[in-house]
Amino acid sequence: MDTLQSLTATFAQPGRVEWIGVRPVRMQPLRVLERVQAVEEVGLEGDRYASPGGKRQVTLIQAEHLQTVADLLGMGTLDPGLVRRNIVVSGLNLLALKGKRFRVGDALLEYTGPCDPCSRMESNLGKGGYNVMRGHGGITARVISGGLIRLGDAVSPDDTPAA
Repeated sequence: MDTLQSLTATFAQPGRVEWIGVRPVRMQPLRVLERVQAVEEVGLEGDRYASPGGKRQVTLIQAEHLQTVADLLGMGTLDPGLVRRNIVVSGLNLLALKGKRFRVGDALLEYTGPCDPCSRMESNLGKGGYNVMRGHGGITARVISGGLIRLGDAVSPDDTPAA
């Protein structure tokens, strides 16, 4: 019989990086990138939230949740830049990474918490945008080991114990 520990360590498949963006300046549109350098204990190169020791060095959201948000808002699709997350991942339940370290391309990240929506979601997504994003905002992470992250890279749990 499977234990809860073995069940939470088992993933059906790796995820995949579908979109990358950095927020160089507050209140300005994200810069969409094909690749970005993750800097150890700092964050993503060119992102205004990159800071030593921060818990919100990288934000990730599931592509499947973006589609859910679009559906709940009555939109066909949703520009990932509107939700202001750094990396869109498909094929992996990001919330299942709680308490884990995980690889994104060449970088090793560690889950630090949920990425709750801010009041900007109301202006970016329209009336009800904040509430639609609740529970669909993705996760925050810190960079344990830096490396290059590219579109199409795999996202998968790592066996390195979290702090």
